[in-house]
Amino acid sequence: MPRTTPATQFLDKAGVAYGLATYEYDPSADRVGLQAAEALGAPASEVLKTLIVKVDGLPACVVLASDREVSMKKLAAALRAKSAEMAPVPEAERITGYRVGGVSPFGQKKRLPTVLDAEAAALIEAFVNGGQRGLQVRLAPADLVRVLGATVARVAT
Repeated sequence: MPRTTPATQFLDKAGVAYGLATYEYDPSADRVGLQAAEALGAPASEVLKTLIVKVDGLPACVVLASDREVSMKKLAAALRAKSAEMAPVPEAERITGYRVGGVSPFGQKKRLPTVLDAEAAALIEAFVNGGQRGLQVRLAPADLVRVLGATVARVAT
């Protein structure tokens, strides 16, 4: 598996310290993030999932623990918007340049407004998708906030 992706290139250019971890991606898994956590032998709360949403019709990115769900109402409020909804898979893939299951908040084709759930932001280290299925980067969530200018808010349920 190639370990150089737009996400890792972005992190390298930004000077972020990170480690790489690979796992066997299961395309039939009901919840990709939970499958990644199990395969990595990591707590689900420390394996973050990246979701592409539409907030007042515009794309945005939300990152939260793989065992949590995003509250669209809380997400909209965090971005001072009226509404939020999941982006359709084809649109998410087109916007980010990544395939679902391999979407990273880093190195997307177009930088999107990003929200990191407050619980995830409080972690010392976490796994975040590295830009392809089966590749995770382990880093400090504080670095995610810093390099993406992410908003930290309680958006998980």
